[in-house]
Amino acid sequence: MQAEAAPSANSRFATTLIDLLDTVRYRRVNAEQQLDPVYKLRYEAYRREEFIPVNSQQATRDSYDDASNCYCFGVYVDNKLVSSIRFHHVSSENRTSPSRTIWPEVLEPILDRGDSYIDPSRFTADHDASLALPALPYLTLRIVAMASEFFAVRYTISSVRAEHSAFYRRVFGSHRLADERFWGELQFPVCLYAADVPTIRNRVAERFPFFMSTPEEREALFGDDPDLRAVAPSARQAQRLELLERAG
Repeated sequence: MQAEAAPSANSRFATTLIDLLDTVRYRRVNAEQQLDPVYKLRYEAYRREEFIPVNSQQATRDSYDDASNCYCFGVYVDNKLVSSIRFHHVSSENRTSPSRTIWPEVLEPILDRGDSYIDPSRFTADHDASLALPALPYLTLRIVAMASEFFAVRYTISSVRAEHSAFYRRVFGSHRLADERFWGELQFPVCLYAADVPTIRNRVAERFPFFMSTPEEREALFGDDPDLRAVAPSARQAQRLELLERAG
């Protein structure tokens, strides 16, 4: 009898992440709530590194948060806010995009030819949670992966610090588009990377099935009538449905 192959480290990691998702909830932020806990988390994260000055509200927002194509989320583990991220769905019809402001000569031609992209920004995390949960970037960026599928964009771009670029290359197959520049008021340079979504989607889902989701979860998070309560991840259901489709 042939011995069964031991599970790979990658498959064990994927299984662990799907199990961890059972404790995770995603909450879309109502932009009218100027002092939402997500904006306070941003402030605490940036002040910890002294990237921004002190302000009396102890919250960090900017004009991009009020854009019609902005989607902002808090990530909760066991009902505690542990991280946040926002993104803009950028198209030729709606070009509001923090990264486009920094690299217009790179991103404008993409829009001019009719392609669209997701532009994530303001990825911040609770300090203690980031130490306790090494997988926190995956749990948070799952939102971006879902958005890329929901909006059927050509690219997911990333404005990232140089020391974080290896993660985006390894996980999403991102490639560098532009040189380092400074992003908004933050006192550190970032590089521009892009992942070609149609090319990498299936490969990423196969390697990291915790990024998978059902249409119902995506609609609850990004649809015209979003659920502003906490939404449970559906990666386990989505993976089961895909396996059934392959078998049948």
